[in-house]
Amino acid sequence: MGSERLEMRKRQMQVHQEAAASVLHARHRMGNTPTNASNACCFCWCCCCSCSCLTVRSEDETVQRPPFEPRPEGTPNCEESPKPTLEEARSWAVSFERVMKSAAGRGCFRQFLRTEFSEENMMFWLACEELKKETNKTVVEEKVRQIYEDFISILSPKEVSLDSRVREVINRNMLEPTSHTFEDAQQQIYTLMQRDSYPRYINSTAYTDLLKSLEEPPPRAIDSPPPRG
Repeated sequence: MGSERLEMRKRQMQVHQEAAASVLHARHRMGNTPTNASNACCFCWCCCCSCSCLTVRSEDETVQRPPFEPRPEGTPNCEESPKPTLEEARSWAVSFERVMKSAAGRGCFRQFLRTEFSEENMMFWLACEELKKETNKTVVEEKVRQIYEDFISILSPKEVSLDSRVREVINRNMLEPTSHTFEDAQQQIYTLMQRDSYPRYINSTAYTDLLKSLEEPPPRAIDSPPPRG
């Protein structure tokens, strides 16, 4: 299992390096060729290359980035999200779509993902939803960069699992970031959760216990009057 993970990392690093080379080539065609070839990957602000730009910049040169406020984590866990009705919670078993359309459903499902160490899938999906609502170009570019560093970069502990085709699409999109830069990746993660984690959640004790907690308690028996002496 470890060797397969290592091999996947190597392939991803190769994809990122090729993407960095394409960025340099694109800038060269636009007449913006850097004067120092050894710093080529540092012109890729999206961090799609696998190296750290700080290691190749001179010590007296600092990376200038606009200030960025950390975005909220998104949907809270099941205890903190709005409490669903019994009917709503039961409807989640009908389709994954009903889970994702419900704030309470997303919260409870996210809590389940946390137990499987795959919460980053929901976090990434929510971040993409927030990105789609943004219209300010500067904010969009900064959010795109933040999402890339949080969930796409192979250096991130919250990296989501994406195939090489989608990663190539992302690296191309990063040249001109928009609110739909991660659309293909978001759909792939949605499908992954739907096919992999969702069936386990519906059959889990967490979901069963939730339904039980929402069921109305049985009516208390009326005490019979004491027998007459």
